[in-house]
Amino acid sequence: MREALIVWGGWSGHEPEQCSKIVADMLEAEGFKVYVENTTEAFTDPSIKDLSLIVPIVTMSKIEKEEVQNLSKAVESGVGLAGGHGGMCDAFRESVEYQFICGGQWVAHPGNVIDYRVDIAKPQDPICAGLKSFPYRSEQYYMHVDPSNEVLATTTFSGDILPWVEGVVMPVAWKRRHGRGRVFYSSLGHVAKEFEVPEMRTLFQRGALWAARDESKPSA
Repeated sequence: MREALIVWGGWSGHEPEQCSKIVADMLEAEGFKVYVENTTEAFTDPSIKDLSLIVPIVTMSKIEKEEVQNLSKAVESGVGLAGGHGGMCDAFRESVEYQFICGGQWVAHPGNVIDYRVDIAKPQDPICAGLKSFPYRSEQYYMHVDPSNEVLATTTFSGDILPWVEGVVMPVAWKRRHGRGRVFYSSLGHVAKEFEVPEMRTLFQRGALWAARDESKPSA
């Protein structure tokens, strides 16, 4: 049986505990044995190298050097990493090693919760199969991103709030490699209720399964 670890914590406004329950149920339905922890100390356990998937849901907060080093080694060895919104890419702001694994870091969400559009950049990718551009209401993340990311979805900033970013096309979802490990990220999912949006949930679920190397699911 494949095993996954969810680690939640940090800023409560992103509803990390609620989101961890949703993700745990999702993975269990796919046949995973899921472990849920609410401390980053879980990353120091040597046995995480034997997992199929790790899902961080920890906004801001801090990570100790030993924790991030062991996490990095686990992913490099082939463990998948998948997450969303600030729970993965606004975690551990002081850790550039963690940001290097993830491939991006949140820096702004102009206007806070607004209406915007998500565009599918790679409709031929199995993670995006059948999905089309869709309207979305949430924080529109402006991010600093790694050019090696394989971008799956984007959003375009209108400039209504910050005129100097008008027309900027920003990655929303991507996949990448860190050593032998697969890494998936989606900037969607400010609060737990957003998992009710079919496109958001589909991207997250398929991306997590891809990261976990489930050969019966999207694997490109």
